Formats: sequence, structure tokens, C-alpha cells
Amino acid sequence: MQLRNVTPDDVDAYIRMRCDPVMMADLGGPLPREGMKDKVQRDADEAAADHAWIKMIVPDAEVPDVVAGIVTIWSHDIGTGPISEIGWMVLPEFQGRGVGKRAVRALLEQARDEDRWGVVHAFPATSNGASNGICRSLGFRLVAERNVTFADRVLRSNHWTIAPRTDLA
Repeated sequence: MQLRNVTPDDVDAYIRMRCDPVMMADLGGPLPREGMKDKVQRDADEAAADHAWIKMIVPDAEVPDVVAGIVTIWSHDIGTGPISEIGWMVLPEFQGRGVGKRAVRALLEQARDEDRWGVVHAFPATSNGASNGICRSLGFRLVAERNVTFADRVLRSNHWTIAPRTDLA
């Protein structure tokens, strides 16, 4: 498996992840296809400038055009100051194989090795057993349930934190 920066050529993968009702079930439902090309371009620009780590998950380096999903760390303000947040999505045909867990671990290891991002927060939906399982298995600490906003939707989520330098299991 390898992680590579998102590029403007990843529009189809974004559409498969963000515009699909099943993929977006825990995130308030599918997003519209309109604007997805612009979203990918903005993300590619952020990744190229190293403002955020927005990585496409490539399960087999020998087949670089096949993408299994995405994992990303970025900084933003949640009203109480800036935080670093990690999030991920894995396409259905790659789910249940440990791809998401390996990708999250790899990005957290990079954060640890580069001493970047500090404490990292994750906010999987309370109903997303797989993502909450990834948090639990990698050494995140459950802080509390809370409402979070994603794509202008308020979702009930578990708030997890990890300090990659000291907590990564």
C-alpha cells in the first residue's frame, strides 16, 4: 500500500466516495456531483502546498491508477481554537481488508516521524462501527460524543484523540 497526494485527476474517486448514498450514510447522505471537480482541485492545491495531508490510498504500488479511498489530516478551527483532524473513507470493494487501518496508521506514523500536527482528533459517526474500531485499535482515546458539522450537516459523532508521538499503538 502507498499513500499519494490527491491530484486533479482524482475526481472519479471523489464522486464514488462522496456522492454515493451507501458511502455517505454515516455522513448525512450523498453530496451533489456538481462542484466535485472544484473540491478536488482545492484539495489538490492544499496538498501540493503542504497545508494539509490529503492522501489517496493506493493498495498496490504496481497498479497506481487503482484507488481504495482517502485519508487526510488538516488543521481547522472548531470554535475553541485550531485543531488537527484526521478523516478517511474506503471504497466498498476494499472495506473489511484492513486498508483503512493501515492508511490511518501510516499517516499517523508520518505525523509522529515529522513531529507535525500535535494531538490529532477524529470524529467518526457514532453509528460507524468500522471507523470507531480503527480509532480504538490504533490507540486513540475516546473523549465524548458530540455534534459536529460536516458539509453543512450536523452529525452525532464520537470525539477521539491521539498524540502520535506517544499514543500510537
